[in-house]
Amino acid sequence: MYGVCGCCGALRPRYKRLVDNIFPEDPEDGLVKTNMEKLTFYALSAPEKLDRIGAYLSERLIRDVGRHRYGYVCIAMEALDQLLMACHCQSINLFVESFLKMVAKLLESEKPNLQILGTNSFVKFANIEEDTPSYHRSYDFFVSRFSEMCHSSHDDLEIKTKIRMSGIKGLQGVVRKTVNDELQANIWDPQHMDKIVPSLLFNLQHVEEAESRSPSPLQAPEKEKENPAELAERCLRELLGRAAFGNIKNAIKPVLIHLDNHSLWEPKVFAIRCFKIIMYSIQPQHSHLVIQQLLGHLDANSRSAATVRAGIVEVLSEAAVIAATGSVGPTVLEMFNTLLRQLRLSIDYALTGSYDGSYDGAGVSLGTKIIKEHEERMFQEAVIKTIGSFASTLPTYQRSEVILFIMSKVPLPSLHHPVETGRTGENRNRLTQIMLLKSLLQVSLGFQCSNMMSALPSNFLDRLLSTALMDDPEIRLFVLEILISFIDRHGNRHKFSSISTLSDISVLKLKVDKCSRQDTVFMKKHSQQLYRHIYLCCKEETNTQKHYEALYGLLALISIELANEEVVVDLIRLVLAIQDLAQVNEENLPVYNRCALYALGAAYLNLISQLTTVPAFCQHIHEVIETRKKEAPYMLPEDVFVEKPRLSQDLDGVVIEFLFRQSKISEVLGGSGYNSDRLSLPYIPQLTDEDRLSKRKSIGETISLQVEVESRNSPEREERVPAEEITYETLKKAIVDSVTVEEQERERRRQVVEKFQKAPFEEIAAHCGARASLLQSKLNQIFEITIRPPPSPSGTITAAYGQPQNHSIPVYEMKFPDLCVY
Repeated sequence: MYGVCGCCGALRPRYKRLVDNIFPEDPEDGLVKTNMEKLTFYALSAPEKLDRIGAYLSERLIRDVGRHRYGYVCIAMEALDQLLMACHCQSINLFVESFLKMVAKLLESEKPNLQILGTNSFVKFANIEEDTPSYHRSYDFFVSRFSEMCHSSHDDLEIKTKIRMSGIKGLQGVVRKTVNDELQANIWDPQHMDKIVPSLLFNLQHVEEAESRSPSPLQAPEKEKENPAELAERCLRELLGRAAFGNIKNAIKPVLIHLDNHSLWEPKVFAIRCFKIIMYSIQPQHSHLVIQQLLGHLDANSRSAATVRAGIVEVLSEAAVIAATGSVGPTVLEMFNTLLRQLRLSIDYALTGSYDGSYDGAGVSLGTKIIKEHEERMFQEAVIKTIGSFASTLPTYQRSEVILFIMSKVPLPSLHHPVETGRTGENRNRLTQIMLLKSLLQVSLGFQCSNMMSALPSNFLDRLLSTALMDDPEIRLFVLEILISFIDRHGNRHKFSSISTLSDISVLKLKVDKCSRQDTVFMKKHSQQLYRHIYLCCKEETNTQKHYEALYGLLALISIELANEEVVVDLIRLVLAIQDLAQVNEENLPVYNRCALYALGAAYLNLISQLTTVPAFCQHIHEVIETRKKEAPYMLPEDVFVEKPRLSQDLDGVVIEFLFRQSKISEVLGGSGYNSDRLSLPYIPQLTDEDRLSKRKSIGETISLQVEVESRNSPEREERVPAEEITYETLKKAIVDSVTVEEQERERRRQVVEKFQKAPFEEIAAHCGARASLLQSKLNQIFEITIRPPPSPSGTITAAYGQPQNHSIPVYEMKFPDLCVY
């Protein structure tokens, strides 16, 4: 019966006859539209036949593909497309299975035209919103095939471009079809993302090649303006824009792997472009997830080449700035912690020249890699730049936290901690201090805080000024510049970049504001500390012109930002003490340093005299400056702070006319309401324990100073025996003993902690009980002595066993001497 039906057309099922009628005798004529309308009407009227229509069309298409009758293949796909667009019934799922089977058959073909035809049909299908869900449909084949098309390497450039664009469109269709449907296969699984994302990046990466080989705009038609790179970028943006919170990681990881595999971190242009696309495409609240991924990738590549790490840091910088405009979340300190850790690792690599002798997956010693110091320096500068650029986008409160966090990482010098040296002989601690202070300087640039107590809290200022006491001139300069950045709140610092004695400071157009109450409180608390460090910095022999310019800028900014009458008086006293430092020269400073101190004092007093606007004060300063111009120009900044300083070798015979006199200044300012008594007192810095941290004093001088202070402060000074003579052996013994005692104390603490961590509970309880019993017995003895009544004035009574015993006699029965009666 079936054989007869197959031979007689009239007896064939109606749906087959309708399907056969849409195919013309000559495929060149195309689809028979009238018969296609009949087939569509039949499918809408009898939806239960839709699956059979699809199966029969699929059978015909497979047969035509095998016979290379590609004209009929195109007609069949056109008919399928029209049926898909018209039918949305519940039976559409079975029809779709036949449709996807035919699309897969076309994609498997080696003919580019059939691949493009199948892709176009799939894209049309992807844009259809189905009324009923599908629980068993799979798109794994399509993801793999479209990804393969994206990497096409056809010999013909035009055909290769078309195939790649078809692959990108196919991936876009898969994403649109599955990304928002929870019942479909999860397109965000790593197995799919590892194919989709690299395929898009591959086409995005070859944008320059496509642009260089594409025809000129005059030759290209309007519809061919789009290239694979633009299409891939649009598809990538759409994919990331649809990503939910839990899918960001799976979408970003393939990007990092692709950049690693193709060595795209070193040029870093493409990597930065990729992450700009990512950061602007994802939802703002997901930005911190991308930052975390980059931080983790930087840690994973901590032993890679410096150029690779520098590229990751540059990308991180760009991404962090964009993320800061949205929501960075809890990753702020995490980011700075990672960057500072990488900074320290880079310093170790540059000093040791190895990666600690570790091994990679291939068993090759990483320590054998050649580490180029200049590349590590470039990486360190990139990290510092990233820290500054990201910090500049943070609000004030977060920026303050970052500043405290960085400062807490700066290693401070100590007499009991030996320094470590690398192969170049440089101090690891010194390099760490320099890099962290550079980072701190970048963060402090442009920092605006109305309250100096918040900008420079005590714990931060103490640590910062401790580093200012070090011998290293580079570290001292960084500290001065950091202080200037914090104090300058009106943008005046660049106006004091050079030292000069201007006759009219109005040309500087300074922005001066009244000192607030909070600033007054800050100066009352920390002014002496600041003055002391400025004075000690001036005593350093290794100071250069930059140091004196920074000192001048710091003094000027304190006068403008934080000065009241009391601060002005103290600053004048400080500068006059600096002048005495150059004149007396107890520190045996070189000639240049002495001339520089004279010039620094002249420049500052010229500035402060015009700020105070006291005529007599201005006149005195002007007279001394004019005298120096005529007879001692080597004491003015115009002759000292130049490329070739003009100095005088005879500074011991400086006459009083060349100096600013404290008595004269005290007299003229006292008449204008300033505290003349305080002005007449010379400034003497107070020495503290902080001096021990600097290498300004030797260990012997420190011990001698302690012995002297103890002898002065002792109430029994005149009864004490003469102090032992301090010799080299004495000092050596004192140092060794102190180190030994400290080591013993540290070991004892370690044993106590270890005991409480590992000992059983019963042993700890017994130990504590014994200590409690001992304490109670001591208390009982103290109470017994305290409560025992006083001895009787009448004497003692001998009790049994021949032991004397004190008896308590009431007060009213006591007999007092006559002298006590009145």
